[in-house]
Amino acid sequence: MGSVTLLSGNEAVARGAYEFGVRVSAAYPGTPSTEILETLSRYPEVYSEWSPNERVAFEVCFGASLAGGRVLAAMKHVGLNVASDPFMTASLTGVHGGFVLVCADDPEMHSSQNEQDTRLYARFAKIPLLEPSDSQEAKDFVGEALEISERFDTPVILRLTTRISHTKTPVRLQERQPRPEPKPGLNPKKYVMLPGNARPRHQKVFERLKALKDLSNQSPLNRIEWGRKDLGIITSGVSYQYAKELVPGASFLKLGFPYPAPANKIRQFFAEVKQVLVIEELEPFIEEQVRLLGYQVQGKSYFPPTGELTLEKVEEGLVEANVLPPRHRVKHKFPEVPARPPVLCQGCPHRQIFYALRRLKATVMGDIGCYTLGALPPLERMETCLSMGASIATALGYEKVRGNSKGLVAVIGDSTFLHAGISGLMDVAYNKGTFTTIILDNRTTAMTGGQDHPATGKTLAGNSTRPVDLGEICKALGIERVRVVDPYDYKATFAVLKEEINDGIPSVVITNRTCTLVDPQAWTTPYKVDMDLCDGCTLCLFLGCPAISLSDTEKTEKGKSKVWIDVPACTGCNFCALLCQPDAIVLDQDHREDGK
Repeated sequence: MGSVTLLSGNEAVARGAYEFGVRVSAAYPGTPSTEILETLSRYPEVYSEWSPNERVAFEVCFGASLAGGRVLAAMKHVGLNVASDPFMTASLTGVHGGFVLVCADDPEMHSSQNEQDTRLYARFAKIPLLEPSDSQEAKDFVGEALEISERFDTPVILRLTTRISHTKTPVRLQERQPRPEPKPGLNPKKYVMLPGNARPRHQKVFERLKALKDLSNQSPLNRIEWGRKDLGIITSGVSYQYAKELVPGASFLKLGFPYPAPANKIRQFFAEVKQVLVIEELEPFIEEQVRLLGYQVQGKSYFPPTGELTLEKVEEGLVEANVLPPRHRVKHKFPEVPARPPVLCQGCPHRQIFYALRRLKATVMGDIGCYTLGALPPLERMETCLSMGASIATALGYEKVRGNSKGLVAVIGDSTFLHAGISGLMDVAYNKGTFTTIILDNRTTAMTGGQDHPATGKTLAGNSTRPVDLGEICKALGIERVRVVDPYDYKATFAVLKEEINDGIPSVVITNRTCTLVDPQAWTTPYKVDMDLCDGCTLCLFLGCPAISLSDTEKTEKGKSKVWIDVPACTGCNFCALLCQPDAIVLDQDHREDGK
């Protein structure tokens, strides 16, 4: 029967792709979906790649599907926005080999710039959607989705949420299923979406949707669990787990295949249950489908439409609905955890850039990445963060209204620039923008854990490849002035930035320091504080380095707290020592030169 092991939802999806014969997988890293491709890359039977962005990932998988292979594309919810153009048309063309689109939503925006519900995309594109409630289902539903995809000639969305993606539950493993040798399925009338071909394909989408509704009613993924008949709960995903724990004796209609909705099962459920509640995260997606069947069901009147559902939130809703008595559960008192605001890591090469931009009083249009933390205290030097690659075009629009670019800067990371920033910089050159773009090249996709991209010289599989030259791209786009700086050489970097942002000429400044977490070998001799010299000015605290804090014990004669450096955490970047006016921050000679 196979062994049982603990897997996260993301790991289980990868295992399902392996077991059910996926040949090609592609993704752009994005929390909470990143680990899917990282795990899949360990199976040599599956070709796995980091694509420059989610649209490319989707299109790579689409091409592999046309060649007859089973495929899996993975992304987070905002990634589907990027891939939505080919995604919407693929609903019309259909597929050849089975196509699973795994989309991980992020309720509560733990690591996202917005909060959206992928189920609405399924309804928009008229594409079936499956939603697992634990890791075993996450693995099994990959196989179900592939079967549905091939049977009904459609991509299928497998929707995860943060809690399902990252929670580990038992999973039974099986061997990889043998699959026939793939055969291409090219057909211009089906796949070339000229209007004459697209119109009849659109009609087939509605015919397919009708057949999928019948399947949803028959599918065991949508099941009724009969309990007491005075209370029924319609739910899906992690919400099922919370509700099941709080009211285990209720009757449940668990929707693992929530779109299209199983209308007959819903009617059967209402026919035998007195009171029905819908418990779901984010949008009232299931609730609205139930209401369209004529049932005045309650859901979002008790359970919030924003944020991640928790056991406590579900309990509060059930109390408000008079299903549970107040204070139903024992409230455990845990010690209060100190606040830990997000900051740039110790030694982060972005810190010098934002400190310089703050000193220069620059207007900074920001982007998606760990450098977005430059918007927070103490650096506080960023005005916008909209979407991947938006900083450059946003700055151009801002300049066109203001009439000049003095002090105006767009900041973007290396991976984000390749993902979606190139077209914005092309627009700057084409439409005669005059501001400076700073590409913070730390040689990795740092925010999601240090994944490679086309400029790092490594593929997802770890193979060497030809790296993209960011400077040459900028010049090819029409930006004649491209300068490279070492942010650890702060004085030279400051001078370059001061010159560029006030020059009125379109330019690009590229930093060249690798992320300290990706390259720990770059750590050098750490620094410490000479308490005899520290005067408690706390200027170094304005760098926001997590290795520097106020001392609990050391005071000046006037009673001011001195600062303290956590030496093992120090990377030896020397920025704090450079700014320290009393020269109290010195090399720690007790540590080896490599900082270990």
